[in-house]
Amino acid sequence: MSNPKRRLAVFCSGTGSNFMAVHKAIAERRLQAEIVLCISNRSQCGAMEFARRKGIDTLHISEKQFNGQEEFARAMIQALEAYGIETILLAGYMRKIPAEVTVAYRGNILNIHPALLPKFGGEGMYGIHVHTAVLAAGEQQSGASVHFVDEEYDRGEILLQGTVPVMEGDTPETLAARVLECEHRIYPEALEKLLLRFRQ
Repeated sequence: MSNPKRRLAVFCSGTGSNFMAVHKAIAERRLQAEIVLCISNRSQCGAMEFARRKGIDTLHISEKQFNGQEEFARAMIQALEAYGIETILLAGYMRKIPAEVTVAYRGNILNIHPALLPKFGGEGMYGIHVHTAVLAAGEQQSGASVHFVDEEYDRGEILLQGTVPVMEGDTPETLAARVLECEHRIYPEALEKLLLRFRQ
């Protein structure tokens, strides 16, 4: 008897390239997982469009739609429960997850960060800001980290990291492109590693 597929939700705010990489890996590697929901704080973004093309349900949910953080968190949890979500993957989601959600899904929320944590993490360390900081610090290498999400930015247990060299003459943009390729490689590997934990 085959194992039931773990039900995943992906949270996105942008183009969804990591979402696409994970979706492709699930199909190619026949991982025991299925992305059944895409949640975004933006009603129109590349990730939402990709989800719709693939027949994955989408949900636009933003703090602006609710009277306070508590109501927002409750609506998010209700949506996740309605879809039977077991694990959440953050893929370029540009909002902090409500504490109520991180508590309810403790050990079941992953995020990918474009640096080698614990360096260059925390509030304000996102997107091009990260790569600018890495170059300013004179680092010889950078990379990406997949970590569990808790109530603090980028402080959860690291599940997997990948490294890339910092090249002479790099700009934040060229480094970002190299790190993004690393992200696309390690996020599916991290999901596979997490699924293996659940089977043990």
